[in-house]
Amino acid sequence: MTVNFDEWNNQEFMKEWKRSHRVATLLDPVVVEAAPDSLDDLMVEMDTILASYDRLDMEAVVVKIMAMLLKMDRKLKSSRIRTLFNRHLASLGIPKSMHCLALRLAEEFAVNSAARSPVPLPQYAPRLTDASRIHVCLVTDNVLAAAVAVASAVRSSAGPSRLVFHVVTDKKSYVPMHSWFALHPVSPAVVEVKGLHQFDWRDGDAIASVMRTIDEVQKSSLDYHQLCDGSVEREYRRLEATKPSTFSILNYLKIHLPEFFPELPRVILLDDDVLVRKDLAGLWEQDLDGNIMGAVGAHRPGADGGICIERTLSEHLNFSDPAVSSLGLDGSNCTWSWGATIVDLDAWRGANVTETYQLWLQKNRESGFRLWKMGSLPPALIAFDGRVQAIEPLWHLPDLGWRMPDAELLQLSAVLHFSGPRKPWLEVAFPELRELWLGHLNNSDSFLRGCGVVE
Repeated sequence: MTVNFDEWNNQEFMKEWKRSHRVATLLDPVVVEAAPDSLDDLMVEMDTILASYDRLDMEAVVVKIMAMLLKMDRKLKSSRIRTLFNRHLASLGIPKSMHCLALRLAEEFAVNSAARSPVPLPQYAPRLTDASRIHVCLVTDNVLAAAVAVASAVRSSAGPSRLVFHVVTDKKSYVPMHSWFALHPVSPAVVEVKGLHQFDWRDGDAIASVMRTIDEVQKSSLDYHQLCDGSVEREYRRLEATKPSTFSILNYLKIHLPEFFPELPRVILLDDDVLVRKDLAGLWEQDLDGNIMGAVGAHRPGADGGICIERTLSEHLNFSDPAVSSLGLDGSNCTWSWGATIVDLDAWRGANVTETYQLWLQKNRESGFRLWKMGSLPPALIAFDGRVQAIEPLWHLPDLGWRMPDAELLQLSAVLHFSGPRKPWLEVAFPELRELWLGHLNNSDSFLRGCGVVE
């Protein structure tokens, strides 16, 4: 026997539905678990009931439908969390090969004097503050990523002897990072490896400023991970926040470039998950027109033409919160990202960018993280507002950890940025892009072969 819904009393049904909807969340979990898994299963149950009784119990039908919808909703939410979790695990896991590489390099540092040799060698030290050189900074704890970023920039340069790389890392990663570049020089370019513990800040204000940022990031991490109101959205955010990059101290210390390099007037800042395909001299020589930074994406889509390469401000910041809306920012404006930027350190020193950045980090934490989803870029978008010069889009191709780009765009772009979960050192990376990245590693290198980084 088939259920004919046209025979039901619609008014009676809707009345019962509205009443039951208010108490749906109070349903006995046992009732929810026993509910049909689909509308087809519900129809079968209704047919069975009608075969035994003359009429349906409207209240029982509504309760059963409510229980079924609640069950389906919970399954959907559970599936969403599982999908996110699986993707999350695949993207944040550090491969055994990279663990192996760090350990092998640390061991080499201990037993091989060559691995402990100065980086750079003393005769090249004057280059570190030579303003006529092209200074490139990476703030990273990823040895393999730094190796590829540096090697690709040197290979792509028409004048590699002008290049000076400054690799800033933490104390934990300093030994393997130093060991790698001591044993793998990139002559005629020069590399400096410096741990945070090695900076000799004689300016008390500089030390206090750096420590304020570190303290705020640590407070934010603690508060953020304690947030839990049971909602799926909050759980989603907490899971996203377990990505190492979200609360990586090094990510936030980019805001202290003037303190890191007090004698330099300008520096190119690269993220570690990049591959350089063109000579960086053109980026170095960009006219910033009095601004602090030059970056791709820093334009207004209406006034400057075109569309946003990156996201808009409203996709990073919560404009529904009065603290953000009162800033007077235009949410439709395009945003830039850290991937490949040219920075005028002299202009930065004359502004209050760092203090503004720190203030908004604190405000977001005190708001319960309502102002933006935790990350190092949103407060920078506020702090650098009006101080970023838009540069030619082909200097920086982002989101290669999310999507495969157009082949022509891939060929023409100067810096490929693997922003997103599918990093090139992970198996989940796009195969074509991963091969492109691996192509800048030496397949005969004993460290890389011994740890299975290359075959």
